[in-house]
Amino acid sequence: MAALCPRTFVSPLVLFGRRLFARPQFPARHYHEKVLDHYENPRNVGSLDKNAKNVGTGLVGAPACGDVMKLQIQVDENGKIVEARFKTFGCGSAIASSSLATEWMKGKSVDEALKIKNTDIAKELCLPPVKLHCSMLAEDAIKAALSDYRIKQLDKNDDSVKASI
Repeated sequence: MAALCPRTFVSPLVLFGRRLFARPQFPARHYHEKVLDHYENPRNVGSLDKNAKNVGTGLVGAPACGDVMKLQIQVDENGKIVEARFKTFGCGSAIASSSLATEWMKGKSVDEALKIKNTDIAKELCLPPVKLHCSMLAEDAIKAALSDYRIKQLDKNDDSVKASI
């Protein structure tokens, strides 16, 4: 005859207690590896001289989530973006979007940089729908920096016309 293993009796209260005090099992929400890379190793962090005529500054914010992004570009005499810097206060996705945007802008003309869209940034970083506002903020910062640069160029041309008169 086969030996029977004695069953240990476990009280339903013990099982209930374990469920009551166990850590909740929420679905894991992880950032994509590209977001983590730009968050942990951000590129082009810093500031440029906002008063320089060849520097454009864009400062945008999203009141709903508290993200604030400052993006600056430096343009050479040929119209190419030679430097891009950012400072962002916000979540990992906002920082990653800023970092990626500055990488993509370097070496492009002002008109080419204007073609960078939030959908391209979101796709590259694999942002979930709940974080799309971060890539939209980056696009808005790009547009604001380019606009500021163009306004300074108009002012510069007006000054040179006035000086020649």
